[in-house]
Amino acid sequence: MAQTTTGAGVPTGAAAPAAGDGAPAGDGLPKGFRDARQGWPELHRIPHPPHRLPFLGDVLGADRRTPVQDSMRLARRLGPIFRRKAFGKEFVFAWGARLVADLADETRFAKHVGLGVANLRPVAGDGLFTAYNHEPNWQLAHDILAPGFSREAMAGYHTMMLDVAARLTDHWDRALAAGHTVDVPGDMTRLTLETIARTGFGHDFGSFERARPHPFVTAMVGALSYAQRLNTVPAPLAPYLLREASRRNAADIAHLNDTVDALVRARRAAGGDGRGDLLDRMLDTTHPQTGERLSAQNVRRQVITFLVAGHETTSGALSFALYYLARHPQVAARARAEVDRVWGTAAAPGYEQVAKLRYVRRVLDESLRLWPTAPAFAREARQDTVLAGEHPMRRGAWAMVLTPMLHRDPQVWGPDAERFDPDRFEARAVRARPPHVFKPFGTGARACIGRQFALHEATLVLGLLLRRYELGIDPGYRLKVTERLTLMPEGLRLRLERRTPASGTAGASPAQERGPAQEQAPAQEACPARQARSAGVPEAGDTGDGSAARCPVHGSGD
Repeated sequence: MAQTTTGAGVPTGAAAPAAGDGAPAGDGLPKGFRDARQGWPELHRIPHPPHRLPFLGDVLGADRRTPVQDSMRLARRLGPIFRRKAFGKEFVFAWGARLVADLADETRFAKHVGLGVANLRPVAGDGLFTAYNHEPNWQLAHDILAPGFSREAMAGYHTMMLDVAARLTDHWDRALAAGHTVDVPGDMTRLTLETIARTGFGHDFGSFERARPHPFVTAMVGALSYAQRLNTVPAPLAPYLLREASRRNAADIAHLNDTVDALVRARRAAGGDGRGDLLDRMLDTTHPQTGERLSAQNVRRQVITFLVAGHETTSGALSFALYYLARHPQVAARARAEVDRVWGTAAAPGYEQVAKLRYVRRVLDESLRLWPTAPAFAREARQDTVLAGEHPMRRGAWAMVLTPMLHRDPQVWGPDAERFDPDRFEARAVRARPPHVFKPFGTGARACIGRQFALHEATLVLGLLLRRYELGIDPGYRLKVTERLTLMPEGLRLRLERRTPASGTAGASPAQERGPAQEQAPAQEACPARQARSAGVPEAGDTGDGSAARCPVHGSGD
């Protein structure tokens, strides 16, 4: 899930944490918004946009619909660290690789729950994504749920992932037979929601069989949209400007809670059905050291967190990867040839076969490099420190890492960093890069706990779609990125042509096997640890750059 931002590219503080501004948290730091002027003693050294207005700040030329892309444009002009101001509040953004590597130091920095994330707390409370560092439930839930993303657990989810993918291909086959193009973002969202619902909670929303979204999905979208709308108005005006929206939001949250509560009651009434899924773990598993259990309220919050975060980011990653495959047919041919070669004529790939799709995984990684669907994460200083030896920070001061720009830093990725090139993730290139330069899942102990789930699901689905279809795109389509909770290609539709696996291997030329000349760059692939393994998908905690900071308990985060 992404750090949400305002139309100016920064949170405004329309919604304060429950304890209110200034109330001390369990870590001794004040809750509520912490202005950069309070935490950065030499803030004047950090550049900001020209033409700053009193009170309004840096809003000239900003578009409230594209805050991330606005910030990216500013980053290119202002450099690897810059600041922005909106409605009297000042924020610091960082994206230079050297700065981010320092912010990734877990001994000196930790996750910061900024106002954009705090706006989601009425929905998810102290769930894994939205919990403050001092709240005990995130660590309790993490320790209980981390085994649910082990290799053994992932192998158990594989068959259900195949079942949901079959519903997608049935849906696409019908569109193909009718001569229709397919709605990629919409269908990827249906796919990933059904996958996390079935594998994690034994529930079926019937997304591919409904003419309209399930009421739970409608309520979820409404609640998330409201959380983002809070970022577009000054805090004092929110109760007046969003009065009707606030009432709808309360009804949406009530519906989410009621739906999840009913799901939990049904599982409890059944006495547990031996699924061993995430819901079973939430209900029946105690902490291995303390013997504690998750409370009923926290179970509800974790279910909502996983349903939201477990589908939004993966659907975006799949959508961008399909865009690039359709736009670069020679890359698609090379990936398709790998699928045909590795999977052969098997009716369905086994769990281990998915991990062997190394080039397909590189396509996914390169798509996540250019458009990480969770486009930012925030880090705060654990104590007084100096960022990268240059910028003093007081304890509690924080910065927003702008991930799409980190992934475009020319000092790391070269002068052609804007170009799509999966071979950036060849093993030699990854070994040659510095650590902490590829962060699509965040960083540290609180990085995404489900990243291996998402990577396996996305690699599997891309392999299945490449095996079954040739992908065509309107030559006139130009990528437009829409910003909701996450990033997504807007209006992306593809034409399909049915194929058989044999047709891909027969037509693959040696040039296609090597990859197109215009797509090649200095050799770069998977991390050394990944290369040493037989699987192409890394173990938990490895974000793909060979430098993931891991939880000291389980090697993964939240």
